Amino acid sequence: MGGPSALPLLLLLACCGAPGGANLSQDGYWQEQDLELGTLAPLGEAISSTVWSSSDMLASQDSQPWTSDETVVAGGTVVLKCQVKDHEDSSLQWSNPAQQTLYFGEKRALRDNRIQLVRSTPHELSISISNVALADEGEYTCSIFTMPVRTAKSLVTVLGIPQKPIITGYKSSLREKETTTLNCQSSGSKPAAQLTWRKGDQELHDTPTAKIRPDPPHPREGQKLLLHCEGRGNPVPQQYLWEKEGSVPPLKMTQESALIFPFLNKSDSGTYGCTATSNMGSYKAYYTLNVNDPSPVPSSSSTYHAVIGGVVAFIVFLLLILLIFLGHYLIRHKGTYLTHEAKGSDDAPDADTAIINAEGGQSGGDDKKEYFI
Repeated sequence: MGGPSALPLLLLLACCGAPGGANLSQDGYWQEQDLELGTLAPLGEAISSTVWSSSDMLASQDSQPWTSDETVVAGGTVVLKCQVKDHEDSSLQWSNPAQQTLYFGEKRALRDNRIQLVRSTPHELSISISNVALADEGEYTCSIFTMPVRTAKSLVTVLGIPQKPIITGYKSSLREKETTTLNCQSSGSKPAAQLTWRKGDQELHDTPTAKIRPDPPHPREGQKLLLHCEGRGNPVPQQYLWEKEGSVPPLKMTQESALIFPFLNKSDSGTYGCTATSNMGSYKAYYTLNVNDPSPVPSSSSTYHAVIGGVVAFIVFLLLILLIFLGHYLIRHKGTYLTHEAKGSDDAPDADTAIINAEGGQSGGDDKKEYFI
């Protein structure tokens, strides 16, 4: 209303001020008057629009619902309260994390006897959920169906109660210097329970250990490599910090224990450290990576030549074996052969006598021996 009331006042001031400006031309007067009106009229509009925008903002804030986050132990009861200042003749509504309507005003929408109406008025809608389970955790929504629809969120956190710890691994009495591993487990806890060991009244501390295992064991250039940091302890380490000597900042900090090299290069060679950390302490393991040259790929021609060479060597070996057996056979069957030459044939008076002497032989004569191999 400030804009419309200001305009007649400005016109009145402009008219009353005209005689005081006798030295101005008629055109100059109307030109100045037009300038004043043209400048002030938008100003009135701006004032009017500002007032209405502020009113809209206040109305919007009044019709915006509000809630609060809640924390409940599993098995307990949680109350969800949604409030609004200006309901604009609309009802409030509660929905679960799956966007299922629980209550619309005082009307039940989901058949779950655990969910009950606590209070329903034009300015408030409160409900309760009893015997809360871990599955009930999530973000609940309170809505009011104005134009536009306005919502508020309530995060419900459900805490799980840890069950009685169970110790396993003990079988029988141990002899001196024998070792065994005892495991302590507890289920149903949320967040995870912190387990501690005690001997009598004295608390035992189990600091973590770690070692780095490469896969593959002998990495070569161009291969994919995984360095596994295997942490041990009670509790098991949950945080792993990877570093390379001479490299800043650290390579990786994660809950996963593996450092991955998709494609190894010679520049990846060096000493790597893995720090495994639990709430009982930390331990740092080292591994020296030497990237070897890539494995040579055998060609088909070299394979062919290798096969031919193997066949030739086998044949030569068989020939040597045959020669050895043949020589051994000839040595074992070496014999003595005798030839008898008739004696006295040179002294025979004629040929007939020589023949007769040769056929009869001389038993008492010396034999001539000839040896053949």
